[in-house]
Formats: sequence, structure tokens, C-alpha cells
Amino acid sequence: MLFSAIEQAPADPILGLTEAFKADPRSNKINLGVGIYKNEAGQTPVLDSVKRAETALLEQVTSKSYLGIEGVPAYAKAVQALLFGSESALLKDNRVFTAQAPGGTGSLRVAAEFLNKVAGANKIWVSNPTWANHSAIFQAAGLEVASYSYYDKASHGLNFDGMVADLEAAKAGDVLLVHGCCHNPTGIDLNLDQWKAVAELCLAKGLVPLFDFAYQGFAKGIDEDAAGLRLVAEHLPEVMVANSFSKNFGLYNERIGAVSLIASNQEEGARAFSQVKRLIRGIYSNPPAHGALIVSHILNDAELTALWHSEVAEMRDRIQQMRTIFVSKLGEAGIDQDFSFIERQNGMFSFSGLTPEQVAQLKDEHGIYIVGSGRISVAGMTLSNMDNLVAGIKAVL
Repeated sequence: MLFSAIEQAPADPILGLTEAFKADPRSNKINLGVGIYKNEAGQTPVLDSVKRAETALLEQVTSKSYLGIEGVPAYAKAVQALLFGSESALLKDNRVFTAQAPGGTGSLRVAAEFLNKVAGANKIWVSNPTWANHSAIFQAAGLEVASYSYYDKASHGLNFDGMVADLEAAKAGDVLLVHGCCHNPTGIDLNLDQWKAVAELCLAKGLVPLFDFAYQGFAKGIDEDAAGLRLVAEHLPEVMVANSFSKNFGLYNERIGAVSLIASNQEEGARAFSQVKRLIRGIYSNPPAHGALIVSHILNDAELTALWHSEVAEMRDRIQQMRTIFVSKLGEAGIDQDFSFIERQNGMFSFSGLTPEQVAQLKDEHGIYIVGSGRISVAGMTLSNMDNLVAGIKAVL
């Protein structure tokens, strides 16, 4: 019997929390665990730009035949322009190669497989803390996972000096994972001077940066959030990017992302990309079409692109509003502890500083679900659940 001795796997720290939330019978429960955008009504809406694109595609699509290994060609070009800018010298020199992939997770896994199995990288450095699924993805691909300092608990800010010091131990050929913007889970991002220092460090030590870029547009703006990626890509001969459109297009269940490879020249890039496609063929053969057709349709239509930009801005502004109201309400509740740092963080998440014990108490006694690390999904806050959230936090501090 092959299966009889298999042990039960532990619940995923984020998705398992959602399952517990669904099973909770309390009517006033609050889910601030999973990273899904919600509007004031507590719903995850389908964007108007997406609805319009789907309506147009319904009339245009004439076949459900297989895509090529790399996906929809128009999608790849649209992704490249979004990441690097339509006038980028990288694109004009044909140094960027992009394959559609199933979501951010699939994009990261393809990149990790390529870096280990083809490029010969053995170790990847990830921030401490980082997204809970990073280690599982990279270890499954055969990479050793090491960590570098990132979060300064005392200041609730960035420990950039610690990051640079830790990366002194990195060796040529190692991979450096960086979050392009809206760092998950801290919400703390590098500034342009720090991105330049990272680029110089990678160049000096022979490190290959891998950008996890899942939240473009959720910090400052579509182009503004790509500034760090563009700066690093201009300085280095080789970079990889794994991006996702789950959040900024609201296409969570379409599992639509991309893996992009930047090489020092077109010839080297074409050879490397042929190996990316070979790996994809052995994993899932070719990607699903619908999400890529939506994204490429929107980004190749000026009117829909403008509408999408406005919808991203609306989501970004609502999240920032929730940060401001949350900090204000905590103060009004008489909580002396300083939470003002939450307003300075970017994107959907905040590293709250709550302890695992406080997080457990919030769940058990108040029906407030937060990841054990203290990461709060600000995107799950609403005006209607804010008072209960603040009261719960006050009770456990």
C-alpha cells in the first residue's frame, strides 16, 4: 500500500487561515489574512475594463486551439512594455524574452527551474521576512534558500544596512530575490538610491536579480512602481522578472502571469529562452488563453488602458485611505502604541508588529483572522469592519 503511511500535510499558513475563516460561524468575523483586494462592500469586483475586454473577446475569439509554449504573442509584448516602458532600450535591442505563465507562483517556479536546472544557480537569497510560499517554490525547484535582513523591528522600517551586510556572503552565480514594489509582507520598499546600490552590489558580486513583481500600480503608480526594476535592468546584463496580474487586473482565478528574461544580447537571450520553453513544455506544456487575451486586449486599446489605469488608482487610493483611517481610529481608541508607520507602507499589506500570541487571541476571541507573522491585509479593511477591528486590537495589546 503506497498511500497508507503518508502523513497529513500541515495547513498552508495563508490558505489554511481562509479555510478556518470560512468555517467560523460568527457573523462579525473579519478576514485580513489572504491577499485579495476587496471594495467597501467586502467584495472582490470584476474591473469594468476586464468586463469590456471579455465582451469584445466573446465576439472576436473563433478558436479554442492550443497556444504556443510561450503563450499569446501580443500578451508578451504588452507585458514587456508595461514592465520596462514602451521606449526602453532593452526592448529596442531585443534583449527581453517573455513567456506567459500560470500566475505569479507559476512564473516564479519556471524562473527557479531555469535558474537551477539550466543556468546552474544553486542558492537564492530572499528577504527576511518574505512571502510565505517563496521558500517552498524555490526548494521544490532545487535551490538552497538563504535569507538577508530586511525588516527593522525597532523602527518598523527597512534595515538596508543589514541587507547589504548579509549579501556580502553571497557568491557569484547566486540569485537575489527582490520584491519590485509593495513588499510582501512588510509593505516597505526600497527607494531609488537603494535600488541603485542593489544594482551595483549585484554587478560587483555577480548576482542575478529575480524580481517578484505582483503589485505594479498599488504603491505609487504603474510607471512609478516599475522605477526600481527599470533602474536595475539598465545596469545589469542579466535579470529575471516574475510578474502577476492577479491583483492589478483583479484576475485572481485566471492565474495569469509572466516570466521575463533579460540577457546581455539578443543571441544569448534567444538561446536561454529556448531552454525556458523546454522547461515549460515538461511542466504544463502551454498556458491557458483567457487571462492573457484579456490583458493584451486592454493594454492594446488606448481607451481601455486609460480606464484600467483609473481603476488601479481607485484600488490604490482606497487601500491608502484604509491605512490612514486605521491609524487614526487606533489613536482615537486611546491606544498609546505608535502605529503611524502603517501609513508609510505601500500596497496591500502591513507588518503590524502584533505577536503570534496576540494574533491567536484576535482569532479566538474576536473573529479577526491575521497571518501568524502579524501581516495584515489592509485591502480587507472596510469602513464597516474598522471599529470591530480596532476594538479587537485594543483588547489584545
